[in-house]
Amino acid sequence: MNKALKIIFAVVVLLAIIAGTSIIIFLSQFSAPQKKASTDRVVVNASTTQSQLISKLKDQGYIKSTWAFKEVLKMKNWNNKIQPGAYEISKSMTVWKLAEELVNNPSEKWIVVPEGLRKEEVAEILQTKLGLSDSVKQEFIDNSQEGYVFPNTYLINLSFSGRQIAQIMRNQFNEKAADIFKAAVKDNIRNDTLVILASLIQREAANNEEMPTIAGVIWNRMDKKMPLQIDASVQYALGTKSDWWPKVKPTDYKIDSPYNTYIVKGKPVAPICNPGLAALKAVINSKDSDYLYYIHDSKGQIHLAKTYNEQLANIEKYLK
Repeated sequence: MNKALKIIFAVVVLLAIIAGTSIIIFLSQFSAPQKKASTDRVVVNASTTQSQLISKLKDQGYIKSTWAFKEVLKMKNWNNKIQPGAYEISKSMTVWKLAEELVNNPSEKWIVVPEGLRKEEVAEILQTKLGLSDSVKQEFIDNSQEGYVFPNTYLINLSFSGRQIAQIMRNQFNEKAADIFKAAVKDNIRNDTLVILASLIQREAANNEEMPTIAGVIWNRMDKKMPLQIDASVQYALGTKSDWWPKVKPTDYKIDSPYNTYIVKGKPVAPICNPGLAALKAVINSKDSDYLYYIHDSKGQIHLAKTYNEQLANIEKYLK
């Protein structure tokens, strides 16, 4: 303890003595519950409050007194500083040591990977949240396959390599998408086609509900051997670290890229992002229609068209 904390603690001890509390009993509240104990892994969920955690620590025998633990947090200015994650703690720790571990030394941290990001964007989240070095971040990117970095909530060990983190996310994809792949095979949809189209749908749809509709439009265009003309694929081709999803200009539709669906026939060469389950399911559960075009207005509302003239009318009405 620093000098200020020693003074505060001395005052608390004095008040305890004045109140008639035995100094031995008082100090014992701050001591370890056991002299020797193994190290345990304790997980703090995102929804766990400080009060709930302290009650859990008391119930499971990691602290003798909830009051003493709260006092330590207060004296160290650590109230509400314990973050969600996993921690290596022991019943042989004093409340001072235990508080130190829970505030400053997580062994694992929760990471949320949203749908629709490039693998480089996922790497940026990991680096920010986990404090990855540039080399570990690059190792994650090098060992990740676009489209197969499954969007989910993960509890990641801070000692893991980039390769290990990439494998965890690929394993999650394989597990979560297994039934969808089986259904796709029955519909004669190849695995790579499933993931590529799902990635397009993920970036193009304003919400999960309209994904089957957009999937239907994409299938219709593919059946008629029309270029898909999807701006999100052009954005992927143009993306850089300064802006992974830049606004597409008319001149960009002419760029030479296997991801430019205004030029290439059919689907792009590979996925353009990492889709979630809703987008994957939409590919095999597309909505049947005669629509070949769609746009979104300024409010994100979709407008569909069966002919190019109808599309032009929608553009004039909703985008100008």
